[in-house]
Amino acid sequence: MTPTAPRLLVVDDDPGFLRLLSLRLQGEGYQVDTASHGRDALAAFKRDTPDLVVTDLRMDEMDGMTLLGEIQKLAPGVPVIMLTAHGTIPDAVKATRQGVYSFLTKPIDNQKLRRDIQEALAFSGRARHHEGDIILTRNAKMRELLAQARQVAQSDVNVLVQGQSGTGKELLARTIHQAAAQRKGPFVALNCGAVPENLLESELFGHEKGAFTGAVGRKVGLFQAADGGTLFLDEIGDMPMALQVKLLRVLQERQVRPLGSTRDLTVDVRVISATHRDLEKAIEKERFREDLFYRLNVVNLSLPPLEERREDITLLANHFLQKAVERTGKDVTGFAPEALTALSTAAWPGNVRQLENVVERAVALTSAPLIASALIDQALRDKSNQLPTFAEAKQQFEQEYLAQLLQITNGNVSQAAKLAKRNRTDFYKLLAKHQLDHTQFQQEQN
Repeated sequence: MTPTAPRLLVVDDDPGFLRLLSLRLQGEGYQVDTASHGRDALAAFKRDTPDLVVTDLRMDEMDGMTLLGEIQKLAPGVPVIMLTAHGTIPDAVKATRQGVYSFLTKPIDNQKLRRDIQEALAFSGRARHHEGDIILTRNAKMRELLAQARQVAQSDVNVLVQGQSGTGKELLARTIHQAAAQRKGPFVALNCGAVPENLLESELFGHEKGAFTGAVGRKVGLFQAADGGTLFLDEIGDMPMALQVKLLRVLQERQVRPLGSTRDLTVDVRVISATHRDLEKAIEKERFREDLFYRLNVVNLSLPPLEERREDITLLANHFLQKAVERTGKDVTGFAPEALTALSTAAWPGNVRQLENVVERAVALTSAPLIASALIDQALRDKSNQLPTFAEAKQQFEQEYLAQLLQITNGNVSQAAKLAKRNRTDFYKLLAKHQLDHTQFQQEQN
């Protein structure tokens, strides 16, 4: 889709100047909202976060500096350009120290204003909107997050994306990758929790022929495959400690050594990692390396759950409906009003992924052009249609398997470890990972 023009908020208590400046900026191709004083501007800012604010310094009720302070509390990444007919050196110094992008005196130099707006938008990552490209949203918090992601994309720093399962962590990673003009290489994704521990090292770093039993040929690792591009490591919190050490070395040295090889290979890869876990708590429990955390967490982007962006539910539901209709060829045109109400008010523990699942199911089962609320209610009640991810299924199997071993052995960890063909130390770690207390099984069997 074609990117939409940036939205500017212009604030001035001179009606004639405000109208003239807004018309001039609209002629430049910008979307322009206006406010005649600071309080109106703050209300407009909260309704629809703009990409840039141009505000007068001296205004009644709330002046430009006070407005700047409020804007920085709400969305510190939004650039502000300050205007005044009473410009003094102390005013300019104070405004610059408090984070104003530029300070211009009236009468305004139109070329300077145009240049400052373009530079501020580019610097903040708000030069163009890409709504509808990858992530759809009307939510102010999400729009701010996407602007931050596009700004981060202009550098090569590593990014850690946090959020509940189903919030769209991989989509945000792809947004960063696509916005990085300097990165022409591929986007390569790996779920660290979905690959068995004994294969994960080979998957990441590759191996030479004969490096281990079954290595019948040379394998290129994902770091090499992503050279010049982005490697997305999902569920980084599930990575085994032994591999965390090797990943840290790659991030520090920018080199990988395939299994069975004696030489290091230089790679140019931006790493974006993601997790739904609290890594700082994992560090406290010695399940995640603190030094690796700081290498990965240069910039932290946190995705809100769907319940915190309810204004997006209808937008997303219609998007998923269109996708499902295109795929199935069914003649479905939309949702009944009651169905949209049901979607908008439902709890979404599975977030956007669950919403997509519910819409796909409703499209598959409807026999009418409009999806009825009964189909939505049925899909929300029926948990059987929500297939777990591979990582979730693997974790559930491990937990049930360990519990079964403890039941068989009456809670005897040594015997259970022998049955699982694991040493006792590893077995205790698995019990801790799944929060299983072997003494409870002793009590149950006595």
